[in-house]
Amino acid sequence: MLGSTIINHRQHVGLQKLSAMAGLSHSSLGPNKKFRIIQDDSSGESALVCLCFRIFENLELTCATGQLAFETIQAHQKVYHTGSGCLLFLAGAWSRAALECLQRGISIVHIISAMSEGMDICLDVCRKYSISFEVLGMEQLEKSTPSPDLGLQMSKEPVVEAAQASCNLKQTLNSSGQRKIKLSRHFYEAESKIVSTALQNPQPKLPDIAHIAEGLSHGCVNAKNLVVEVSRIQSKNYQQEIICSTFDVTKIMTCVLPGLPEEAACVIPGCIVLLSAEQASVAHHLREQLLKVALINGDLSGTYCHLGFKRPSGVQRVSEDTDLLHLNKEEAWMEKVVTILLNLEVNLILVSGLVSKSVIQRCSRHQILVVEKVKVSVLKALADSTGAVPVTYATQLSKHCVGAGVKIAIWRDLSSYERQPSTAVNISAGGNSELVTVILTSCVEGKLQALEDQFWGCAYRLHHALKDRALLPGSGVTEMLCIHHLQKLVEWDSAQTAKAETEANPYRGVVLHLMAEGLIDYISTVMVNTGKFSKVQARTAVSQQLQDFNKSVDIAAKFSQLFLEGEKEDSVVSSPMKSTEAPAAKVYDNLSVKQEAWSQALDLVFLVLQTDAEVITGIDKATDAAQENLMLL
Repeated sequence: MLGSTIINHRQHVGLQKLSAMAGLSHSSLGPNKKFRIIQDDSSGESALVCLCFRIFENLELTCATGQLAFETIQAHQKVYHTGSGCLLFLAGAWSRAALECLQRGISIVHIISAMSEGMDICLDVCRKYSISFEVLGMEQLEKSTPSPDLGLQMSKEPVVEAAQASCNLKQTLNSSGQRKIKLSRHFYEAESKIVSTALQNPQPKLPDIAHIAEGLSHGCVNAKNLVVEVSRIQSKNYQQEIICSTFDVTKIMTCVLPGLPEEAACVIPGCIVLLSAEQASVAHHLREQLLKVALINGDLSGTYCHLGFKRPSGVQRVSEDTDLLHLNKEEAWMEKVVTILLNLEVNLILVSGLVSKSVIQRCSRHQILVVEKVKVSVLKALADSTGAVPVTYATQLSKHCVGAGVKIAIWRDLSSYERQPSTAVNISAGGNSELVTVILTSCVEGKLQALEDQFWGCAYRLHHALKDRALLPGSGVTEMLCIHHLQKLVEWDSAQTAKAETEANPYRGVVLHLMAEGLIDYISTVMVNTGKFSKVQARTAVSQQLQDFNKSVDIAAKFSQLFLEGEKEDSVVSSPMKSTEAPAAKVYDNLSVKQEAWSQALDLVFLVLQTDAEVITGIDKATDAAQENLMLL
C-alpha cells in the first residue's frame, strides 16, 4: 500500500505512513480526476473509481495509522459526500511538516501550538473571504456590466491583518500555549458562522440553483445537469422559480442501470426501484391500485435486533439440533408476520435494511411486494404523504402504522439490458412530488459507482452551499489567500527577531512556513492534474502569484486563469482569454466542507504525532511535563 516509500523506523513511523498513504489522494484532486480500477479478489469483479475514499474502502489496511485515516475520511464522507481527497492530502502534507519540525528539534508542544494557530488563521480567512448569497444575487443582476473582481467579494467587515489576527487568536490558547482541541472521528454538521452584515436582511435576494450548481460542479457537467433537473422537478409542485429553498437532498434517490448509454441518464418524479422477475409479477398485479403500505426501519427478519438491544446475560440454550430449532423459530415468526400483514391488508412493504430471499418469496405468494434497501429519508417522506408510521419490527405493525394512497407503475422492463431479469417500477404517493429518482446509466457496468459518486458529490455540494448560505472562491484562490496570510505572519515574526526569546513560541514562524508549504503543494498538485503544468511549472506559477499579491488585489481573477487556460470548449468553465464577450464562469468551493476537511486533517496529524511520541519515548503520567505534551481526546 505504501508503494516505494521508505519507512525509517528510527523516526515517527505513524507520520511517515500517513504521508505515504496521502499519495493515494493525488489522482482524485481537482476537476480532472483520474479513474482507477479496483478488483475484488473474491468475486473477480472490477470497478472504476475516482474518489480516494473508494480506494481506501477496498484496501486491506494492516496498520493502525491506516485504520485511523480510513475512519476519519469515512466519517467525513458520510456527512459531506465530498472533500475526502483534500482531507487526506493535507493530512499527508502536514504530517511531513510535523516530521520536518521534529528533525529540526522543535518540541511537540510548539508544533501543536503553532499549527493550531495557523489553522485558526486559515479558518478566519475562510470566514472573512466567504461570498454571501446576497453578493451572488447582486452579481447576477450586474452580468451586463461585469466587474473583474466579482470572483472575490468580501463581507463589509474589514479583513484583519495577519499579525493582528495572530494576537487576537491567543485568547484561544490555554496556559501551555496550546489550542484547546477536541479530536473526534465522529462528525456532525455545525452551523457555519458567516461573517456578513448582509445576512441581517430578512428577505435577501437569492441566486438561482443553476448558477450555484454550475460554480460547484467542479468539472462534473452531467452530474450538475441532473442536480439542476432535480431542483426543477421539486419546485414544480409550488409553481415557483427555482430558488434555494426547493432543493431537498433528503428526498433524492439514485437508481443505476447498466447496459444503457450514459446519455440516457434522467430524473424521474417518484421512487424508482429495481425488482426481480418474481417481484415484478406482484408489481404487475398491484399496478394502478391504491395500496396500503408498511414501513420497516431496519432488517425484515426474525433475528434482527436494533442497535440499542442487549441480550440477557448468563442465558445458555441447550438443544440437540440447533439448526432445526432455528428453522422452527424462523417459520413461526414468518407465519406471525404474514398473518399480521394479511389482517391489515398490506400490499407493499418498504424496508430500509435487508430482506432474506425466503421472506420475499413468502410475501410474493400472498401478492405482497417487499422492497429492501430504501433510504430512511425516503421512508420518512412516504410516511409524511401516506400517514404510515415506520416501525423497527414487523410484529409491531398495527392499523395505526399502515399508510394508504400509494401507487405502483411499471416504468421500464430491463430484461434485455440486465444479466438477470429485472423491472423498474415507480412508487409514488399523492402530494409527494418532491421525491425524485436520478437514473444513472452506463454501458460500462464498472463505471456506475463512479457516476453515482459524482452525482452525490454535486448534490451535496449544493446542499451544503444552501445550508451555509455562502461560498468560497474556488480554483485554489482560498488556499492562496491562506498562504498569503500565513506568510505575512512569518515575515512579521522574522521582523521581531530581537523579541523572539520572549515569544511564547519562538518556532512559530518555522512551523507556519512549513504549514503554508503544504497548501502550496496542494494547489500545485491540482494544477498538475489539469494536464497543463509540470510540478515545477505549477510551483513556479504559484510563487509568482504570491509575489504579485500585494501589487493587485484581484488575485481571484488572475490566479483562476492558471487553472482555466487551455480548457476544452465544452468544459464547465472556459478561459476568459478565449473570448472577450463571455467572461469565465465562477468556480466556488463549500465553506463548511473545506473548514471541516482542513480541521480534521490537522487533528488526524496531531493524533498520530502524539501516538508516535508515546510509542517512541513513553509517558509518565505523574509528571506535569507529560501532561503538557498531550491533548485530551
